[in-house]
Amino acid sequence: MNGPYNLPRDSQSAAPLRHYQRIYQGLDPLEIARRCSLEFDGGASAFKLRVLGTEHLAPYPVFSLVDPEGEAAADPFEKILFLRYLCEGKFFPPQGKRLSYNEFPWGEVYYPNFEGRCLRRFASVFGNNIPGFVKMAEHSPGLNAVPLGIGDASYRLEFINGLYVSIILWRADDEFPPSAQILFDDNFVFAFTAEDLAAVGEILTDRLKILAQRAAGERRPL
Repeated sequence: MNGPYNLPRDSQSAAPLRHYQRIYQGLDPLEIARRCSLEFDGGASAFKLRVLGTEHLAPYPVFSLVDPEGEAAADPFEKILFLRYLCEGKFFPPQGKRLSYNEFPWGEVYYPNFEGRCLRRFASVFGNNIPGFVKMAEHSPGLNAVPLGIGDASYRLEFINGLYVSIILWRADDEFPPSAQILFDDNFVFAFTAEDLAAVGEILTDRLKILAQRAAGERRPL
């Protein structure tokens, strides 16, 4: 997520992280758990947050995102996204509709940004290696991706607890480059803003790249 004037990521993220950390530590963890439909482990003083099928702990009152190996997420914008959800988001069960980005409030305004940062990037990473994408989706433990039978490859999978995305890929042909679409279950409207969804798309790409690397038995990033 490149911000204004190409500032380093840490420079862009420091103030928002401090802001949402202050809000977070002033909230009642049980209220957060109810609002976001999350389990709060009182003994560990942490929320249980499932990210693309992998269980993480989000400690309270000082937020971090810790994976099963005890490693804390390093990307500051990933931390900001999940902090914002815990501070402001709400969980409601989905009603069965899938929304494109421009169907969200302000989505039409921000769509060019989302298209470049998320859809084109996802297509550039996976569109020329659809067999690798399929292998990742079907063989990554815990991901539980469900095939949709749309495009050249498509799956519905859980982004975080109860919030599902659908990813569709089309391979390149003689006239067009590879392309991608990301659809969001309708309960995303209550969880994230249109601006947040660009971060969701980037996190999807980054984390699925790592899973694809593991599925392929590679040691280096794609």
